Amino acid sequence: MLLPRCDLALDSSFSQGAQRTQKAQSGDDGEKGEKGEEGKHGKVGPMGPKGMKGELGEVGDQGNLGKIGPIGGKGDKGQKGLPGASGGKGRAGTVCDCGRYRKVVGQLDISVARLKTSMKFVKNVIAGIKETEEKFYYIVQEEKSYRDSLTHCRIRGGMLAMPKDERCNQVIAKYVSDSGFFRVFIGVNDLEREGQYVFTDNTPLQNYSNWKEGEPSDPYGHEDCVEMLSSGHWNDTQCHLTMYFVCEFVKKK
Repeated sequence: MLLPRCDLALDSSFSQGAQRTQKAQSGDDGEKGEKGEEGKHGKVGPMGPKGMKGELGEVGDQGNLGKIGPIGGKGDKGQKGLPGASGGKGRAGTVCDCGRYRKVVGQLDISVARLKTSMKFVKNVIAGIKETEEKFYYIVQEEKSYRDSLTHCRIRGGMLAMPKDERCNQVIAKYVSDSGFFRVFIGVNDLEREGQYVFTDNTPLQNYSNWKEGEPSDPYGHEDCVEMLSSGHWNDTQCHLTMYFVCEFVKKK
């Protein structure tokens, strides 16, 4: 029973000695050291709330002129201005018999216009014509109605082309096709009597015609003139339409 007590006494004295030893090793607090250098910047924090609107600043200098803008729309018509002062009285004119002079000038204008038209026609003819043993053929590359085509050929000493046989028809058809055209007026019509076609010299179509299949067909009675297609076939058509046409001229012997 004495041994346990002895052990307890030894443990108690050992614990107290350890505490004294630990206290003896720990010194007094030293003096406060100097402030160290500033550390590195930390990460950027989140954006703060929007601040209050500041006071209006002073007006700055005028900037450079900008580019000119687009033209605006047309404005409204302005009010009529006040009438101007009356002009002075003019000098009396001289008596002139101007009527006959005006007539002469008018005739000269007509002659000049015809001359210009004739020169243009001759220039175009020189550019290209077709011929047979008896006639010349020329495609007038001006779009005209049938009646205007007749007049155009006649005032130049010719007629609207009249293909009265197969050979003549082939010459004109090849001329049209080689020129790259699709159709032209020729000198055939039934203007005088419906359904009775004649050439422009009033000779009937007795010995030759070359109608396209199913032609002439004029159910409403409006197709009184004739066109030749580039194939050489004929087709009745309305006279008021405008297209190129072929004039023929008899060779002088």
